[in-house]
Amino acid sequence: MKTSLALPDLPYDKNALAPLITGETFDYHYGKHHAAYVHNLGNLVKDTPYCEMPLEAIIRAGYDRGDAGLFNNAAQHWNHSFFWHCLSPDGGKAPTGKIGTYIKRDFGSFEAFREAFSTAAVKLFGSGWAWLVENAAGRLEILPMKDAHTPLTENKKPLLTLDVWEHAYYIDYRNARPKFVESFWEIVNWDFANDNLK
Repeated sequence: MKTSLALPDLPYDKNALAPLITGETFDYHYGKHHAAYVHNLGNLVKDTPYCEMPLEAIIRAGYDRGDAGLFNNAAQHWNHSFFWHCLSPDGGKAPTGKIGTYIKRDFGSFEAFREAFSTAAVKLFGSGWAWLVENAAGRLEILPMKDAHTPLTENKKPLLTLDVWEHAYYIDYRNARPKFVESFWEIVNWDFANDNLK
């Protein structure tokens, strides 16, 4: 997925996932949090060589150089842009296609994968992301990552993610992260995961 330095449009109406994720949550999570990362990144790269670079390259440069401000804002912009596509009003159900085959191959069953992914998301201490990735050997892994960290810096291909920063769920679920994680399975976008495997 290639992402520009601008705030992308949501791939659905902000009310399309209600009541699991409400329009009010999108107003804050997308309209304020994600937009702030984009705004901050724009200020950081203005009048620098970074402003001509792809977002993915900015993420790697910030990470490699230990520039926390650049890395955090670029990575959070990319992570959120990716995350919106991991959700769909037509999502949920069991995975089909290549992603379904690979999940069964690498986790034994969809049920085993779902339990392992949910556990990783719920137990991640503090803020961060739960990722489903494909590693260099072509196998699937669950990768819990703190704060803004992303599989892009681990040379692993992101397939799906779930944002477990508190701002992702506090309006709709208060502090009940497990309920938010449970709702993810009703709107997860398996078509997007399959596209990422191509």
